[in-house]
Amino acid sequence: MFTKVLILHKQKNKTMKKSIKNLATLVIVAFMTFSFTTIDGDKKEIKLESSKVVWKGYKVTGSHEGIISIKSGHLNFDKDILTGGNFEIDMSTIIVTDLEGEYKGNLEGHLKSDDFFGVTKFPSASLNFTKVEPTGKNSYKVTGDITIKGNTESISFNLSVYGNKANASLKIDRTKFDVRYGSTSFFDGLKDKAIYDEFDLVADLEF
Repeated sequence: MFTKVLILHKQKNKTMKKSIKNLATLVIVAFMTFSFTTIDGDKKEIKLESSKVVWKGYKVTGSHEGIISIKSGHLNFDKDILTGGNFEIDMSTIIVTDLEGEYKGNLEGHLKSDDFFGVTKFPSASLNFTKVEPTGKNSYKVTGDITIKGNTESISFNLSVYGNKANASLKIDRTKFDVRYGSTSFFDGLKDKAIYDEFDLVADLEF
C-alpha cells in the first residue's frame, strides 16, 4: 500500500513539473511575441486626404509641376523616434497644375505614356525605408529603395517630423528608371527640347 502511494506521489510531482514547464514555455513565447510585435503599435498610417505630394520637372525652356496621390503609406516610430516607413504611389493620378485645357491634358497623357512612366503597365511606384538616421531633434536622413517602372534603386533624402506631420524632399534621376525621353544623357541634338534628368518630389504628410 505504501509503495502504491509513493508511486502516485511521484507521478503527481512529475505531472506538476511538466505543467510548470509548459506554463513557463507559454510565458516565454508570449513575451517574445509581444516584444517583436510592439513596433506594429507604433505604425502611423498616412492620412491620404490631408497629405500631398508635389512633383516638379525641368527642361531647357522652363519647368512644369503638378501633384500625384499616395495610394497607401505609413511611418514607424519607437518612442517618438522615426524608425521606418513604406509608401505606394498611384501613378495614374499624375496631374499637371501649371497648365490648363488642351496643353494640360496633352502633358498629363504624355507623362502617363510609355515615353515616360508607362502607367498602364506600371500603375504604381513604391518607396521602402531601409535605414533611418537621426540628424537633429526632428530631422532624419533616410535611405530607401524606390521602385519606378519596375526598376528599383537606392535613394537618400532628408525628412522632418513635427507632431503628427512630416515633410520630405526627394531629387530623383528618372533615367535610372528607364525614363529617357528628351534626355541629353542618351540623345544628341535635342537643343531647346531637352528635358533634365532629375525631377523633384516634395511630400507634406499627415498621420
